[in-house]
Amino acid sequence: MNLDQVVEAMTAGRDEYDLKPLFYRPLRRVEEIHYRQAVFRDLEDPSLFERVKAFAEKMRRMRSCMAQSAKFYYKFQKNAFFLSAVEGYCAAVSRLTDEFLSASPQSLAFRSLRDYLARYTKSSDFRLLTAETARLRADLQSVRYSLHIKGKRVTVGRYGDEPDLSADVLLAFEKFRQGVSKEYQFRVSNWQEMNHVEAAILDRVARLYPEVFLRLSEFPDRHGGFLDSVIAVFDREVQFYLSYIEFKSRIEQGGLPFCYPVVATLKDIHAHDTFDLALANKLVEEHLPVVTNSFFLKDGERILVVSGPNQGGKTTLARTVGQLHYLGSLGCPVPGTNTKLFLFDQVFTHFERQENLQNLTGKLEDELKRIHRILEQASDKSILIMNESFLSTTLNDALFLSKQIIQRIHSLDMLCVTVTFLDELATLNDSTVSMVSTVDPKDPALRTFKIIRKPADGLAYAAAIAQKYRLTQEAIVERISAKGKREIPS
Repeated sequence: MNLDQVVEAMTAGRDEYDLKPLFYRPLRRVEEIHYRQAVFRDLEDPSLFERVKAFAEKMRRMRSCMAQSAKFYYKFQKNAFFLSAVEGYCAAVSRLTDEFLSASPQSLAFRSLRDYLARYTKSSDFRLLTAETARLRADLQSVRYSLHIKGKRVTVGRYGDEPDLSADVLLAFEKFRQGVSKEYQFRVSNWQEMNHVEAAILDRVARLYPEVFLRLSEFPDRHGGFLDSVIAVFDREVQFYLSYIEFKSRIEQGGLPFCYPVVATLKDIHAHDTFDLALANKLVEEHLPVVTNSFFLKDGERILVVSGPNQGGKTTLARTVGQLHYLGSLGCPVPGTNTKLFLFDQVFTHFERQENLQNLTGKLEDELKRIHRILEQASDKSILIMNESFLSTTLNDALFLSKQIIQRIHSLDMLCVTVTFLDELATLNDSTVSMVSTVDPKDPALRTFKIIRKPADGLAYAAAIAQKYRLTQEAIVERISAKGKREIPS
């Protein structure tokens, strides 16, 4: 169903959060879906979205400091970066708490988080952490020292109000200025690791201020577990929502709609103006139009039989139905408007595979084994997406096999979309519904990519092509007659 392409696009640049498992874990209860939909609705507020996004960015910088601290060799530099990480964490949590307290989220998730943050930031542990971090930072910033460099010898001492000689140096060289000075640019290394000279100087500064640097050394041991587990989980899981919303926003810029589907255990399903999300992502990026389609099943209808000319959008519609149900089961907004979907237990797909030369069985046997495994596992709560099955056999055999499978699907009472060249399947029983890909009535060779609900009629398309190229019986006879008349001598 190309959902891997969609997930890949959504999670790009967010590898550190390991989001793919969240996208590959459909929800099984309607209440859980409503819970997530409410979070998405809250994040539609641009103000709240930006606040949460800013918090996530601060937490990302915090983790960067932690990673740097773990890599560095010199202890004081390691400890300083750890202090920066805790400082960033305290600021991020305090800011988010203040912003949530002034906001009015409607979802249970955000209301619960707001209450938790209010309790957490008032706790003695967090207050102590914030105060100790701020005090240590202030004391470190108050450290002043001087360097006396003579040859290869460097002497470190306390700063004793020595005069700032930079102004005198500039004044001394001012008399040599002639016109506009030439600018010399050079690249400064951004390597953050201290070298051995800098480390030696810092060690001697620490001897001058032993109390402050002792506290810096003890700080990681005292607060190694500073990251609250609930906040850490929120920091990761909110990326699921942020990534989907940002992806959705890019698609919406192409003029395509999204909506919150009704997800229920009833099999009356419908979707209006929907589209294949993976295909739309590519087309919008290339500034190409996206064709939307609609479908529905009602009462005892269970199987959409999609037929029509090749390259007319049939497979795209089949993938779309599968994508809609899967994304709906994640609690996400889905492509389209006014959508109602079925809460499934499993989605199965049966698409044609390229023949594997290492496989000793034939292509038809492989197809039959796969569909057999699917039907063994499927239930009345499953969804099956089939695409051009049994092309490797004769027309009669394909029709026989397809009828048997459709009857089995009918007896299981499961939802199914099947793309087929066999028009007979569309009227096999009262659970099947025919949808046909259409062509331009003025030029049957042009696909509209619109799939409409109507009886299957493969001959109608063939007749239209024959008429366009004057290959109907009437046109052929007329042309033969005209040619014969031209050849009769006068």
